[in-house]
Amino acid sequence: MHHQGRILCLVIFLTAALFAGSAHAQEVRHYRFAHDQQLNSGYSIAYDIFSARLKELSKGTMLVDQYPGAQLGQEPQILQLVRSGDIDFAIVSSANTSTISPQAGVMSLHFLFRNEDHNVKALGDQKVFEAVHDMVDQTVTGIHAIGLGTQGFRHMYGKREVRKVEDLKGFKVRVQATATEDTMFPAYGAQTVHMPFGSVYTSLQTGVVDFAENAVNVYLINRHYEVAPVLSMTEHEANNAILWISDKLWQSLNAEQRGWVMAAARDVSLQEPKRAFDLERAAAAKLQKMGVKIVTDVDKTGFQKIADPYLDKLAKDLGPHAEKIKDLIRAIN
Repeated sequence: MHHQGRILCLVIFLTAALFAGSAHAQEVRHYRFAHDQQLNSGYSIAYDIFSARLKELSKGTMLVDQYPGAQLGQEPQILQLVRSGDIDFAIVSSANTSTISPQAGVMSLHFLFRNEDHNVKALGDQKVFEAVHDMVDQTVTGIHAIGLGTQGFRHMYGKREVRKVEDLKGFKVRVQATATEDTMFPAYGAQTVHMPFGSVYTSLQTGVVDFAENAVNVYLINRHYEVAPVLSMTEHEANNAILWISDKLWQSLNAEQRGWVMAAARDVSLQEPKRAFDLERAAAAKLQKMGVKIVTDVDKTGFQKIADPYLDKLAKDLGPHAEKIKDLIRAIN
């Protein structure tokens, strides 16, 4: 009896050890995904696509938790936290990416993207993604680009209309801190002001700036219409973004897990842009119902005439990666 008891104990022990082993192999891990926008934004759509696909591919072992609304910092801080390995995944505008990799400013070149269809196609293009990925890997440490996204085009908003380029003359515009913005807006006759996204509302309210510029849905969900009730559809720049993973996490993943991450990120590049533009249209309809003045017949030719010579010049000034990305994007039909 004593002997049988010992065998039973051993069987129980081995079974428990076996379960522990298989549980360890399939250990559920939680990861942090940060961005600076509210829910129901292009950024949260990117999170939804990415997290759902990664959960599915990993059979529930890789779960991604969302930290929206700049809970973990504004975009420049988020990038630094991804680089230090304190945040696992993030989506950040390509413009703010130029704080760590200046050549990323190429995606903010004015009128680089001809229209919505061109923007969606470019972001889904594997060659464009690879050029962005290589630019990051060759210019920055601690972080890797894994996908692309957008929040549509950027437009001007303030207390007055912008129907033509002359309407900006002498006015102060809040822009993202890139060489591209600091060249283009003064070329239009405006003065540029830099500040974190979270300060834009109060600055418009108090008149520190006359205009800001962003996507329609961003303008809506952050209630900027309350202090800047006129939205002028200038479509001067694509509101593109890059999806990130920290190198610290990347190095800890095995080949299979890396494959899952890249497949989930590819889904973002292929699906998020179209959904973001749908969101833009829905936001515009909502704003119109609320009585916000939307100026749709902006004369863009004046802007384009000024911007056009800068396209090649700025890309060249930024560097060889920027030039390659610009050429790839322009070649897409």
